[in-house]
Amino acid sequence: MAAAAAGALTLFVVTVAVILNTAAADPEMLQDVCVADLTSPIKVNGFPCKANFSEMDFFSDKLAKPAATNNTFGSTVTAANVQTIPGLNTLGVSLARIDYAPGGINPPHTHPRATEIVFVLEGQLDVGFFTTANVLVSKSIKKGENFVFPRGLVHFQKNNGNVPASVIAGFNSQLQGTQNIALTLFASTPPVADNVLTKTFQIGTKEVEKIKSRLAPKK
Repeated sequence: MAAAAAGALTLFVVTVAVILNTAAADPEMLQDVCVADLTSPIKVNGFPCKANFSEMDFFSDKLAKPAATNNTFGSTVTAANVQTIPGLNTLGVSLARIDYAPGGINPPHTHPRATEIVFVLEGQLDVGFFTTANVLVSKSIKKGENFVFPRGLVHFQKNNGNVPASVIAGFNSQLQGTQNIALTLFASTPPVADNVLTKTFQIGTKEVEKIKSRLAPKK
């Protein structure tokens, strides 16, 4: 009896594990393509398919040239995701190009829906991510090298050289989502209460207001 009960329990655990693993996976595609209709008012988990499409729905040249980096952080992300290439809808992949001025930074941020891998086109970068145990995993990478940032973990890239740098980033999501930690906390709409930020960072109200003013969207 004990052996039978143990066998039944094992079968139950295995069955539940299989069900949960299947439920967590992305669904299989049911057609060759589902080109995103970005103008549709219908809201789904992704984008509805449009009836007619062309080769241009699968094409982009946005990553061919470096972008201007004369902004607060000295870096610019140029996306090649479903919002710019509708043919990526349901395919689970996307790219981005990130350009950095000398000293520029892609500040700490997360991608809630994707793991990221970067390939250095030019220059040298200090990169890193933080585990949930607050361990920093970091490395200097140069032209031709790669680095991976696990899904959902806070990470950054910093150009510590005196020349511009650039990378191509790949994601296992058609729209990875990005949360810039500094902008989320200090430039949200509506704004985070000052007393939340002063308590969190152990700084005064004046410092909070100064940071907010520096990160506020340019009008």
